[in-house]
Amino acid sequence: MTDAPLETLDPTLSHTRGESEPALIEQTIGDNFDDTVRRFGDREALVDVAQGRRWTYAELRADVDRLARALLAVGVKTGDRVGIWAPNCSEWTLVQFATAKMGAVLVNINPSYRSHELQYVLGQAGISTLISAESFKTSNYRQMVDEVRDEVDGLERVIYIGTSDWDELLARADEVSESELSGIQAGLKNTDPINIQYTSGTTGFPKGATLSHRNILNNGYFVGELCDYTEADRVCIPVPFYHCFGMVMGNLACTTHGACMVIPAPGFDPAVTLQATQDEKVTSLYGVPTMFIAEWNLPNFADYDLSTVRTGIMAGSPCPAELMKKLIASGIEEMTICYGMTETSPVSTQNRTDDTFDQKVGTVGRVGPHLEIKIADPVTGETLPRGKAGEFMTKGYSVMLGYWEQPDKTAEAIEDGWMHTGDIGVMHDDGYVEITGRIKDMVIRGGENVYPREIEEFLYTHPDILDAQVIGVPDAKYGEELCAWIRMKEGAAPLTAESLREFCTGQLAHYKIPRYVEIVEEFPMTVTGKIRKVEMREVTAERLGLL
Repeated sequence: MTDAPLETLDPTLSHTRGESEPALIEQTIGDNFDDTVRRFGDREALVDVAQGRRWTYAELRADVDRLARALLAVGVKTGDRVGIWAPNCSEWTLVQFATAKMGAVLVNINPSYRSHELQYVLGQAGISTLISAESFKTSNYRQMVDEVRDEVDGLERVIYIGTSDWDELLARADEVSESELSGIQAGLKNTDPINIQYTSGTTGFPKGATLSHRNILNNGYFVGELCDYTEADRVCIPVPFYHCFGMVMGNLACTTHGACMVIPAPGFDPAVTLQATQDEKVTSLYGVPTMFIAEWNLPNFADYDLSTVRTGIMAGSPCPAELMKKLIASGIEEMTICYGMTETSPVSTQNRTDDTFDQKVGTVGRVGPHLEIKIADPVTGETLPRGKAGEFMTKGYSVMLGYWEQPDKTAEAIEDGWMHTGDIGVMHDDGYVEITGRIKDMVIRGGENVYPREIEEFLYTHPDILDAQVIGVPDAKYGEELCAWIRMKEGAAPLTAESLREFCTGQLAHYKIPRYVEIVEEFPMTVTGKIRKVEMREVTAERLGLL
């Protein structure tokens, strides 16, 4: 793809626009999928390793269309909300494309939700049809649905994957002709809402980010373009479909390029992921940093053949430099880093495959095609000079339609087309952006602004530290003090606050050295692999008696 900028902007300001080529896709997801099938019908499209099933693009379209006709037959109409509550599986992918083809709005439900959260989402989105797994891990979905079903107005049907419900649904497909489905598909617009994803807020109930065909189809396409995808690529997707990382950066990046989607397992397992990567000759591997850390630290890691992997995407959290060194040593030299949020479909910036090591570990890349980004003063909204920290904001085709039936929340988040991310960023002279944390994660210690990311990067250089997260906790004297949560490498002796201080002294300014150390086995995380620093602060403050 070309690298020509859309126009020249003031190079002293933190404001850039992405390339204008290739052009935006102005199709619906269904039409674009059909085009891919026409071009690559005989190529492998989907592999569900756990189920031992695989589809060519032609076979996948046949099953997608059958499911779309079945949904129409049972009364689902264009614009209706269809919820899906399940871990990663081939049925999830079928539902994603079937709803897109007949214009139902797919509502992604977090697999870790419990009955209270389920009830809220079913009601708030107005879900009429729920497609659900029966269970996953410790979650009994059927039991939770039974608990809330009578409390939710408008829920007409629940269909459980892998049961007679699913078979009975598919059996009704013949009641609707292929021409009827084609007519409905032809009447859809690419600006129609097609997906609702609930963002996990730190307070109150989650908000439903409402995304159009145009939003997510283009984001998946350009993410794939920047990974240099072709129909020869095979993408291993261990990240959840319920989130944009799985269903957009994974599935839609593949289908817009004729590449193959590989589902290694319903949930993340490092050994199973690497086995699938080897067996399926994967060329692109996805994950959040904690996933890659778990994979590369398997005792038998060297036994896996990853020679086919050339690229991939790491997102959700910044990539530690030590981890990137391991990936490169394994031959994965074209790994890209993505940054974004659900409300922006999700990716706003991405590294290019040939970026330097420092650009990949020190930044989250630069602005994507047809997008615009800036770093602004969070109080005044003024665009800041390059090199100054402020709020990262983004504008363009990727910005959501709004929060479902919450115009007040939408107005707070989007201003003149600009999406407020709530993240602190710094734009370098070359246009690459460094994310230094959430505005709410920034620690103010004795008047000094401290960005945890800088300290975490330094802690990764300790020979015995596997992973580290830094948070601020209440302090009577300084307002906030620093606490490091640390996961030790196997066999290493636990660090103390004193030994960590000794390691940091002379390397970090005194006010950046953590006062407290918590040695843990794991970090609290969302199902998408994002670290829950809010929960870490609460636990630490309570444990240390700082409340």
